[in-house]
Parts: sequence; C-alpha cells; structure tokens
Amino acid sequence: MINPAHAHLTPSQSADLLVQALPHMQRYDQEIIVIKYGGNAMGDAATAEDFAEDVVLLEQSGLKPVVCHGGGPQIARMLTKLGIQSEFKQGLRVTDAATVDVVEMVLAGSVNKEIVGYISREGGKAIGLCGKDGNMVTARKVTRTIVDPDSKIEEVLDLGFVGEPDRVDTSVLDSVLKAELIPVLAPVCAAADGQTYNVNADTFAGAIAGALNAKRLLLLTDVPGVLTKDKELIPELTVEECRRLIADGTISGGMIPKIETCIYALEKGVEAVVILDGKVPHAVLIELFTDTGSGTIIRR
Repeated sequence: MINPAHAHLTPSQSADLLVQALPHMQRYDQEIIVIKYGGNAMGDAATAEDFAEDVVLLEQSGLKPVVCHGGGPQIARMLTKLGIQSEFKQGLRVTDAATVDVVEMVLAGSVNKEIVGYISREGGKAIGLCGKDGNMVTARKVTRTIVDPDSKIEEVLDLGFVGEPDRVDTSVLDSVLKAELIPVLAPVCAAADGQTYNVNADTFAGAIAGALNAKRLLLLTDVPGVLTKDKELIPELTVEECRRLIADGTISGGMIPKIETCIYALEKGVEAVVILDGKVPHAVLIELFTDTGSGTIIRR
C-alpha cells in the first residue's frame, strides 16, 4: 500500500531519498542500536506500527536493533483495574509485593508481547525477553535519601521492590543478535537472591547499551528533546554542557534522570545518545538515516 504522504513523490525524488540514506546505512552497518521505547511514546496503533516498521527496516539494512521498553501508563491502568492503590514518595512509585507482580505481568507479559507482535506483523523476527532471562541483568535494590525540610535530617527512602542494574551478562543477547533476531527487552530483573525488581526503563536501556558497546542509544519519549528555558530544542550537547544545564535549572524534573542515563551510557562506551520524540512518525529513521536528524544528540 502506498503511503498517502509519499504519493506526491516522483520516482527521482524517491531515489534521492534513498541515496541520502546510503552513507548513514554504511556508517551503522553491523552496529548495535539500542532503542528505549517508552510507555508514553507508544501511543496508538498507528504509532506502534510506524515504530515496528522502523525497527524492521533497521535490521534489514544491516543494523542490529535492540528494543528496551517501558510501560508506566499501562501499569497504572492495570493497577487501577485491579484496585491496587499506588503510593508515591518524592515523585517515585513505591513498588510493594502486589505492585511488583502487576509490573512483571504487564511489562514482561502483555506490553512485551504486543511489541513483538507489531514487529512480527511488519515482517521482522523478534523475541521477547526480560532482565531475568539468562540472568541478563542482575538488579540491586535502589536506595534513595531525602532531607526533612524541618529537621534537616537525612532519611532513607524505602521504595520497596524498585531496583537498578548491578551486573549485565550479554551472552543471551549475543546469541540472539547472532541469530539475526530482534530482542525486545522488559526491565523486570532479579537480584542475586532471586527477588524480582522493577527497574526504570531508561536506566535499564543505558545499562544494556553500555554492556553491548552500542553505537547509539535512542531514548524515545514524548518531548522533542532537551529544551532551553524558552522551550526551544537544543540539537547537540556534550556531557559537560548537560551538567551545566542541570546546575542552572534548564534541565529539570524528569529530564534529569534521562540525562544521567545518557551520561552513564557514554561513560560505558556508547558513542552517542539521542533523546527524541517517539510520537513523530518514523522518528528513528529520521534520526539515523537522514541528514537532518531528530531530537537532541549527546556526546562525550
């Protein structure tokens, strides 16, 4: 079926687009591209289909895509449906025993297999896994501290079964990629003692990208990228510039942990990280295969 948006292109214009993509394809040939597909970026069926098409085209073009996904909105809907109350401390969801069961069911179950299904329908061969599989990602409990505004005493914040990556074993992923399959990974991990932990999807993707020495880590979200205080897109940043923008308040709120993930991945050997709007049709292809790119690219 011809996409109506492309119906006006002449054969020569279509050829020009392909020629423009060629040097980018050569740059990324056989390189690993880790894509964090966020719950807020998943959107509707059309958005999911566009994303699946992008991932399949990457694989068919000689790249090695690895998809890491979140699913916060889907978890929230299921908790509401089951009548499980969520408690938040300092803006972070406390994950108790009942909640972590729902997290595993939604992330490693329905959301993971839905993404696999979309990729399969576009002609790709995807396999759904989570951090537990093959001891891929061993987690440790997250510890956070807060300072009481009145007493100024520092207190430990217990978030329950919220974890962070401790160790990454890439042996399963190495085998999957060698078999030319597309891994779709849910950030549900186990600790050394077997306890299940809910890991932030951005942090999880950064750990995977670092362990695989990925060429690119793409963080798909629901904003265009890193913005100035006047809400204008910043196309390129260095780690030093990121730290300065955090210090002066330009980067704030939920963007701070995303930037921290970017810095972590870069320190682990990822060449560059891009924060981009996953709701833009074919955002991944625009970023990787065109001269214009998309979002904010961050380098060392």
